[in-house]
Amino acid sequence: MDYDIDARELVEQPTAVCTTTLAVTEIGSWLGPTYASVAERLAAEGAGPVGPPFARYHLLGAGRFQIEAGFPALRPIADGAEVTAATLPGGPVAHTVHVGPYDAMEPAYEALEAWIRDHGYEANGDPWEVYLSDPIAEPDPATWRTEVYAPYRT
Repeated sequence: MDYDIDARELVEQPTAVCTTTLAVTEIGSWLGPTYASVAERLAAEGAGPVGPPFARYHLLGAGRFQIEAGFPALRPIADGAEVTAATLPGGPVAHTVHVGPYDAMEPAYEALEAWIRDHGYEANGDPWEVYLSDPIAEPDPATWRTEVYAPYRT
């Protein structure tokens, strides 16, 4: 698949998230209930959500990831036992849109890494995904749209 990549300059975005460490096979079943918990907490605090859900992944090795998943918020929230305040970073990012199932996104990451390298930049932190499609409302994975952001430094 060919990916169109563009450079964007983002402003730091307050978020509300849950964080955990999981194997790849456990991620899908964890995300749905996590998004419900975060959305409920944001609504209770009158802080959002103000955009689609996202997940940020930090590869730990051996197929395990530290995952931060949640929603952008109007403002920082008070930390709770499960849902905490966080931010998505500001600064330069490479951006693309993946169309298709979540388990076929590796080429999008490879395209972003190549774009950053080819422009003489250096990766600067973990990438994240923004889920534009709701798998319940759109059950065909071939139609799912996911934005992928990769921060870099010049």
